[in-house]
Amino acid sequence: MEKTHIDRRMDQMQAEGVNFKTNQNVGVDINPDDLINDYDAVILSGGAEWPRDLPVPGRDLKGVHFAMDFLPSQNKVVAGDKVEEQILATDKHVIVIGGGDTGSDCVGTSNRHGAKSVTQFELMPQPPEKENKAMVWPYWPLKLRTSSSHEEGCQRDWSVATKELIGENGVVKELVASRVEWKDGKMAEVADSEFKIKADLVLLAMGFVGPQQNLLEKFGIEKDERGNAKAETEGDKAYFTSRNKVFAAGDMRRGQSLVVWAIREGRQCARAVDEFLMGSSILPR
Repeated sequence: MEKTHIDRRMDQMQAEGVNFKTNQNVGVDINPDDLINDYDAVILSGGAEWPRDLPVPGRDLKGVHFAMDFLPSQNKVVAGDKVEEQILATDKHVIVIGGGDTGSDCVGTSNRHGAKSVTQFELMPQPPEKENKAMVWPYWPLKLRTSSSHEEGCQRDWSVATKELIGENGVVKELVASRVEWKDGKMAEVADSEFKIKADLVLLAMGFVGPQQNLLEKFGIEKDERGNAKAETEGDKAYFTSRNKVFAAGDMRRGQSLVVWAIREGRQCARAVDEFLMGSSILPR
């Protein structure tokens, strides 16, 4: 999405009275207790920013990064900012682990950097090219999706599990993987299927576990069994957390999900806050 669309929406929101404060790390630069004392309501909607890690030997080698350490810096460069020690894929053999949208973005950015090769591994089996219409609704249709990034150049492989990362002088050089098969929902390694592939840059794009736990702990709110901020969506206490004046909505409440859910929960949470402050609300739900 062109950033002009975001700029236009921010200008609109500022004109409506929203104050944006950037570079503010709540829980580090700002005490959550101060926010609760200074404001009549606080909404936690920071997203599910805790990335899923890869616990294999060699994970600590240089050249192994989370996708969200790689992608934002490129956005800054495109916007005209200077980024020191930017992670670059230029002239490197790049391995992207994870087959979702974030992985696709890593593929596209690596190609734009001028990578020698880009390979994307996915743990799950390759989806069918056409979804089973009878098995779709209300679930997300399972089918093979090829993005414009893939079309620019990428070797894709499915049912692959990473076993080890091998390095030289502390820098990653190879990835050791094996084929896996799925039976009754359980994964098993295929015998004698281990292989090695060159890897100068390994990008981890395997999804997100949930919100940053230290932030929830500093607010002192109750978490659900998955580590999200615990809050219901219905009733008199909709979007309320266990702490007075503190609400939660979006991925921080429900875990990693689609943007349409974030929009829905944001609107519903706004109504819940309005009712909390004013006693009633005419906002749509």
